[in-house]
Amino acid sequence: MNDTKPRRSILLGSFAIITSIWLVAPMFIVVPISFAENASFQFPPQGFSTRWYEEFFTDSSWLRALGNSVLIGLLTVVISAPLGTIAALAINRSTSRLAGMAQTLMLTPMIVPPIIAGAGIYTFFLVTDLVGTLTGFVLVHVCLALPFVMIAVNASLAGYDRTLELAAASLGANRLTTFWRVTVPLIAPGIAAGAVFAFVTSFDEIIVSQFMVSPSLQTLPITMYASVTRSTDPTIAAAATLILLSVVLGFILYRFVVVPLSRRRTSTPGDD
Repeated sequence: MNDTKPRRSILLGSFAIITSIWLVAPMFIVVPISFAENASFQFPPQGFSTRWYEEFFTDSSWLRALGNSVLIGLLTVVISAPLGTIAALAINRSTSRLAGMAQTLMLTPMIVPPIIAGAGIYTFFLVTDLVGTLTGFVLVHVCLALPFVMIAVNASLAGYDRTLELAAASLGANRLTTFWRVTVPLIAPGIAAGAVFAFVTSFDEIIVSQFMVSPSLQTLPITMYASVTRSTDPTIAAAATLILLSVVLGFILYRFVVVPLSRRRTSTPGDD
């Protein structure tokens, strides 16, 4: 009986690793292709060259699209992280029956098919002259990123001890001081995770963004899609590799920098 559990754990772990490799491996195929010498998507690539990275960083259209994506992503994080945190706290602490309905409503951007959402957004933004504008892009991406921030903050609130707030209040701290000195540090990992997911969601969005583009405002995923439909230029592989690298670095930063710092801030001297 005791030998069955280790075997089951090993089999389950092996299955999880194989499944993860099966799902993730195709994404990393673009990395060697981005260093191909010839202008083709042949795999394995023939030769080695960095010409496609040089093409990416010397082409104004690629750089403009990259700058737009980074700017929209940062603005999305700045807006969605506070809003998602406030919404998660309000829903978590509400005793009203409407709290569940409000949470479901906030999560609808994850449920509604993107093509339907894009068509509806385009119709509304066309009337309000927001199509192809920075404001329109940010508003749409904030709506798409809010559910991820809420989910991450709710995960932190699941193990949150509210008696710490009562202790701070008993020592003379007002509500605002308690919020900034007690609540925020304790749920900081959830906020940071939500911010990372918000940026990645915005940076990678393409379906809804298709309805928002204009000749003067293109995001990197839109430019990549346009490039792959009209040519076999491996510059798109270089762009995809850079996106993949930025996502990996973002999660590494969260895991090995943000989480240890938040734990250090919330730990007490007696815990060491």
